[in-house]
Amino acid sequence: MLDPQGIVSVDEAAVAATLGTGHATTGPVMLHALRGFVDAGAAGEIAADHLVDTLESTRVATFDIDQLLDYRSKRSLMTFDADRWTAYDEPFLALDHLRDADGTGFLLLHGAEPDLQWERVNTAVKGLVERFGVSLTVGFHGVPMGVPHTRPITMTAHGTRAGLTEDHTSFFGTVRVPSSMAALLEYRLGEAGHDALGFVMHVPHYLAQSQYTPAAVAALQAVERATGLDLLTGRLAAAAADATLEVEKQVSESGEVRAVVKALEEQYDRFAQRLGRPSLLAEAAPIPTAEELGEEFERFLRQQGDS
Repeated sequence: MLDPQGIVSVDEAAVAATLGTGHATTGPVMLHALRGFVDAGAAGEIAADHLVDTLESTRVATFDIDQLLDYRSKRSLMTFDADRWTAYDEPFLALDHLRDADGTGFLLLHGAEPDLQWERVNTAVKGLVERFGVSLTVGFHGVPMGVPHTRPITMTAHGTRAGLTEDHTSFFGTVRVPSSMAALLEYRLGEAGHDALGFVMHVPHYLAQSQYTPAAVAALQAVERATGLDLLTGRLAAAAADATLEVEKQVSESGEVRAVVKALEEQYDRFAQRLGRPSLLAEAAPIPTAEELGEEFERFLRQQGDS
């Protein structure tokens, strides 16, 4: 492995100004939300943007994204205006120091999920965790699930030791899924004896490609409960309410979509009476697949655009 220190640049002045040079009894919490992996409803993206846009933020470390990104598979957007290029959505991976509503400092690792050198990046992040005495690392994102938007948002919690997730219901047994940088980071931190926790929000299949703010609110509320931070989640409440109203409007205008939602509601309610089952899906529930749900809702939205 190449030297992990060569992949990250630390702003020592920013570190001194935010984290200080002494050793606090309890180190800061570190949150992380990386773009590029599954994030249904853009739950992690919306939540991370809210934190950076709402709270006091100082960049303390920047990763060399040019070594980490496959630009041909993840092409950033550029803006062309009439006869010239006017903007470039420059990719980044950075660690920021933020302060919550009460002035408590915490860290946020955010930006693009690396395509390359995962182990090197993880080793570098672990080095920062140990240098700054991070007490708990928490990640969050959304996944598509067979649940209706008319019921409370559920989640899957996972952590590096049992005590971190004892207040959460497990909906799954043993499964094998494609890896992600965030999952590997949690795994490696656990191997090194660090506490790490993750929240996966269950987003309705038919809203997976939308900006579904209620899922971001639920993610931040879970983080607040786990860390004691005040992340001003209430400021997203209006956007979440607007998103819910828009979904309700679109659903009310299609009998087919209403039937899908009704089937999911019945399934959800049956499962709510059987907590403790290893799967979110109830027995013998003849509902559409994720692909069928997505295709139906996309078709409905296209019809709305043409009217």
